[in-house]
Amino acid sequence: MTSINQILFEKSQQLIPGGVNSPVRAFRSVGGTPIFFKRGLGSKLWDVDGKQYIDYINSWGPMIVGHAHPVVIKAVQEVAENSLSFGAPTGLELEMAELINTLVPSMEQVRLVSSGTEATMSAIRVARGFTGRNKIVKFEGCYHGHADALLVKAGSGLLTFGEPSSAGVPADVAAHTLTLEYNNTQALRELFSQVGDEIACVIIEPVVGNMNLIVPHMEFLQTLRELCTKHGAVLIFDEVMTGFRVHLGGAQALYKVKPDMTTLGKVIGGGLPVGAFGGRKDIMSCLAPLGAVYQAGTLSGNPVAVTAGIKTLELIQAPDFHVKLAAQTKKLVDGLVAVAKETGVVFSAQSVGGMFGLYFSEKCPSSFAEVMQSNKPAFNQFFHAMLEAGIYLGPSAFEAGFVSAAHSDEDIAFTIEAARKAFQSVAAM
Repeated sequence: MTSINQILFEKSQQLIPGGVNSPVRAFRSVGGTPIFFKRGLGSKLWDVDGKQYIDYINSWGPMIVGHAHPVVIKAVQEVAENSLSFGAPTGLELEMAELINTLVPSMEQVRLVSSGTEATMSAIRVARGFTGRNKIVKFEGCYHGHADALLVKAGSGLLTFGEPSSAGVPADVAAHTLTLEYNNTQALRELFSQVGDEIACVIIEPVVGNMNLIVPHMEFLQTLRELCTKHGAVLIFDEVMTGFRVHLGGAQALYKVKPDMTTLGKVIGGGLPVGAFGGRKDIMSCLAPLGAVYQAGTLSGNPVAVTAGIKTLELIQAPDFHVKLAAQTKKLVDGLVAVAKETGVVFSAQSVGGMFGLYFSEKCPSSFAEVMQSNKPAFNQFFHAMLEAGIYLGPSAFEAGFVSAAHSDEDIAFTIEAARKAFQSVAAM
C-alpha cells in the first residue's frame, strides 16, 4: 500500500521545485521520501500516515517549549481574533523589544523582521552604512540565510575574494565577502593585519549549528572581539539558532563575549515567522527613518507571530529552565555515545544547552574540514534506522539537533534503546 507521504511527495514535485519549500526537507542527502507532518504535541510529531515520532528537529530550533504548548496556543488564538495584521505599530512590538533588551542587554535597540535571513541581511547593510566600508567576513560552514552576499565560498588563498556558491549570485557581489576557517585564530589575525581597516563587519555563528554542531574555541572568539574593536569593524553574532537556546542570554552570555550587533529568529517566534536584529544604539541609529540605511517589511512585528514569541520567551524564564534543558540534552548525547561504544561504531557527540551534534568520527570536529571527514554513509544508515523506530533527526549529517523542555526521561531512554539497534545496523554495513 502506497503511503500518503509518498502520494503527497509525488504530487508536490509537480508544483513545488523538488517537492519542498526548503532544500534540506527533500531528504536528498540521506535518500528516501520526506515526511509530511500533520500534528505535533510536546516532544512528539505525527505524520499524515498516523505514525508517531519523537522530534529532535523542533522545527529547526523554535519549539523549545515543545509543540502546541497550551499557553502559546491560547495567546495566539486570542490575539488572532483582533486581526491577523495591521501594517502599523502595536504595543506587542514594544513588549517584544523590551523582553529582548532585558535578556540580551547588548541589543540596546531592536528592529523586528520576519525571518533570520532578513535579520542577517539587514544587520550587514546597517554595518556597512555605519562604517562606510564594503568588505564583510564570514566563516566556512556557517550559514546566515540565503542573501546574495552570504552565499559565498572561500577562494584559493586567504585574501582571494569570495566566489558565489549559488547560481544567481553576481560575482561582483560575492567579491566583497571574505571567508575564513572557523576556529582558526591565526588566519583571523593575518586577515585583519592586511585588510582590517577595510572590513565593515564580521558575521559569525558563535556556536555553529549549520555544519552540525561546532563549539567555538574561547581564544578564537576573544581574538575576534579584540580585532573588530581595534579596526573599527562591527562584530555581528548570528544567534538566530543559538539565541535563548544555549543560554537564556544566548551564546554571548554563555561565553561572555559582547558583540556590536546580534541577529535573532526561531525561538523569538515560538514557531511563527519572526526575526530581529539589534545592537548598539549608535549603530542602530543609522536605520531609516533616523538614518540613511533603508529597511522595511509589511509584516514586520506581526501581532500574531510576536505574541507566540513573547509567550515562549516568558516560559523559558522559568527557574532552572536552561539548566534542565542542558541536562536532558547531555543525557541524550552521553547515552548515544555509550551505546555506540558497545556496538563498536566510530562515533562522537556533544551538546551546548539544548543543541546537540552527532558525528560518525572519532572526535567532535572543530572546523568545516573536520566535519566533512565524518562517515556520511554511516550517518545515513543510522538516520533511516532511527526514523523507522520513530525517532525524527535532521535529514543530513551536517545539521545540529534540538531537545525541547517537553522531552522526558522516557523519551530519552526510548531514543537510546532505538539507537542501540540503529548502531548495530551501522556496524553490519
